[in-house]
Amino acid sequence: MPDASFLSQKGSKAAQNPIRVDLKIYSEAMENLYHPKTNPSGTLPMNIAENQLCWEMLRERIQKVTREKNIPDWVANYTDSNGAPCFRKSTAEFLSQFLFHCPVDPDSLAFSVGATSVIEMTSFLLANPGDTAVIPAPSYPVYSGDIGNLPGVLRFDLQLPGGFKDSEYDFEISLLDQAKAEIESKGSQFRMLILTSPDNPTGKIYREDHLRKIASWCMDHQIHLVVNEIYGLSQIDITHPELQSDYPNPAPFVSFGKLMNELKSPFLHFWYSFSKDFGISGFRIGLLHSHNAALIQGYQNAGAGHCISNYTQWVMQEVLDDHAFLNSYFKEFKTLLTQAYITFTKGLKNLQIPFNPSRGSLFVWLDLSEFLEEKSESGEEKLWLDIYKKTSVLLTPSQGFGHQQRGWFRVVITSISPSEMEVALDRLKGFVEDQRGKSCR
Repeated sequence: MPDASFLSQKGSKAAQNPIRVDLKIYSEAMENLYHPKTNPSGTLPMNIAENQLCWEMLRERIQKVTREKNIPDWVANYTDSNGAPCFRKSTAEFLSQFLFHCPVDPDSLAFSVGATSVIEMTSFLLANPGDTAVIPAPSYPVYSGDIGNLPGVLRFDLQLPGGFKDSEYDFEISLLDQAKAEIESKGSQFRMLILTSPDNPTGKIYREDHLRKIASWCMDHQIHLVVNEIYGLSQIDITHPELQSDYPNPAPFVSFGKLMNELKSPFLHFWYSFSKDFGISGFRIGLLHSHNAALIQGYQNAGAGHCISNYTQWVMQEVLDDHAFLNSYFKEFKTLLTQAYITFTKGLKNLQIPFNPSRGSLFVWLDLSEFLEEKSESGEEKLWLDIYKKTSVLLTPSQGFGHQQRGWFRVVITSISPSEMEVALDRLKGFVEDQRGKSCR
């Protein structure tokens, strides 16, 4: 552990607390990656939310831009800290055409270097230190640091009733009343409600009627509702013949941006990033969409240190303007994502491993509770490490997701190739059969 005695209190805390608990093992795994010929016993990391399914397709389009286009002069200069006007315009048209299906005002957008920066900036501008953000559990563990490290906002994990067997959230408004009362009894203020749809890690969505009820409650109580649709275009084709039976009477996915366009409330906001749907987490492009003019202005005034490289904005503007390419890209992405999901869940079904049916995202949320020696956080960690030690398949541990049901783990199905997926499934099969064999002895 490094000596942090000469740092600030926040600096000392940061030095001693990693962003997430699996990063050290992930770094080790990346040094010993599986290769069918040169390293057949190597590791298969399936814990980091990266999308590699269509990178070659997108890379080819980006290289075409850099080969054939001259870099405009504005790229070398300072521009609007909320994003270059031409880039905001192209992104507004992209959101309108592919996600919201309604008009988007470019001036309602503000950009920062990645989703983390957007979450941090939004929390800093909407909430005071010590205020609370409510997040339905299970949810993205790193929200805690994004809203807490610099903004000083507390996380409240809202426990939703029921198990993990549905592809849509059944959300009771009374839960928000209960959370508000509990938070206020502790001397804090319920300032933000953060939803992710499709969700991380479950892949569930929030139905339009529920979103409307939640938005109405938040507006009535002057609480900021933020919906994160970072996986908005990472949707499973639930009409596929091999999947239809898992989705009885599914509701259509409706972007929160459409409701925002209708309601125009200063308490409704939207997050997005290009990292997941486009598979370019390294490009660091995140955005806030809001009809709250003061929030957008505050973002512009306070966000100079979070600006995206103008070169990155220009390259992606050229890609976003090519709607014919985007149509082809997202069609191919949906096909490959659906196939990866089918392959992995078919393997789970063969092993009789329960999982939550996903509507979207890059994940499968699966139940390995039968292999827990004890239903506790330490029991989950032991099982997670045991799986990795015996299979070299690295799952996402459940620590930090905030839910109370023990034994559930997240698997990223877009971070390895189809052939590697088969290897991972075969290794997990060996682990499961071995564990079940021990219990029968």
